[in-house]
Amino acid sequence: MYIEMLDKTGQVPDELQQDTIKLLNFAANFIHLPENKEMAITYVLNDEIQVINREYRGKDVPTDVVSLEYEPEDIAFGEDFEMPEELQAELEDFDSFIGELYISIEKAQEQADNYGHSYAREMGFLAVHGFLHINGYDHMVPEDEKVMFALQEEILTAYGLTR
Repeated sequence: MYIEMLDKTGQVPDELQQDTIKLLNFAANFIHLPENKEMAITYVLNDEIQVINREYRGKDVPTDVVSLEYEPEDIAFGEDFEMPEELQAELEDFDSFIGELYISIEKAQEQADNYGHSYAREMGFLAVHGFLHINGYDHMVPEDEKVMFALQEEILTAYGLTR
């Protein structure tokens, strides 16, 4: 899996970014995600994630991670539209993009302090949590929450990133 990283804060060490890429590739293999998939992670501060949270989730507060899942079925054409071969090829390439994550480094530090574990562990947790969201997992109802939270803990433990 290809992961594009962007650190808008200039504060996330390269080593932590590389560790996140390794962790998410491990998670992708763990859930049997096809290898041709791509995603993006952008590290931001609280003020920027608040804007993203307001725009995409209608919540005007900073949060730890925002996951934007790309859903290729959202692209629709009229019934009479004949797909040119060039466009079909481009759409197939675009279909490899599964989504993007925005992670607040300030919230990550705050939560690491509150939970009594390392910043690296919290950043890994947030990356896996968001990764599962863009792959269709959710925690809006108790049954789904149980499945998602168990899976994210299983991935983190198997990877060796424990509390």
